[in-house]
Amino acid sequence: MSDVEKGGFISKVVGDKKRWRAYKARVRQLPPDYRTAAEAIERYLMHFVPTDGERAASEFEDLADLFEQAAADGTPIREVVGEDPVEFAAAFAQNYSEGGYVPARERKRLTGAIARAAEERPR
Repeated sequence: MSDVEKGGFISKVVGDKKRWRAYKARVRQLPPDYRTAAEAIERYLMHFVPTDGERAASEFEDLADLFEQAAADGTPIREVVGEDPVEFAAAFAQNYSEGGYVPARERKRLTGAIARAAEERPR
């Protein structure tokens, strides 16, 4: 993969590089426990990032906002993410994945197909 292809891929995954660097700088400024949690969720979300770089950038910026506010308020991490961090991350990602990540499209496709099927059968 050439540098141009890599740059296009990076932009597609995380959005504008300046925004990505700014997000990473914000996360580095978090207290260690909040930083660890935010970075863990970031890694998990990388599997759910929409193909739209703008949405990806917004997703990560919102993640930083969430953890900055929690740290400022002294909100315990478990109160932020709950007992199931996978459920939290999936719900968080769902806000940004419409039309991006394939399962979101497939959920919509399935819902539509079932709705059509339910309408087709005469009563």
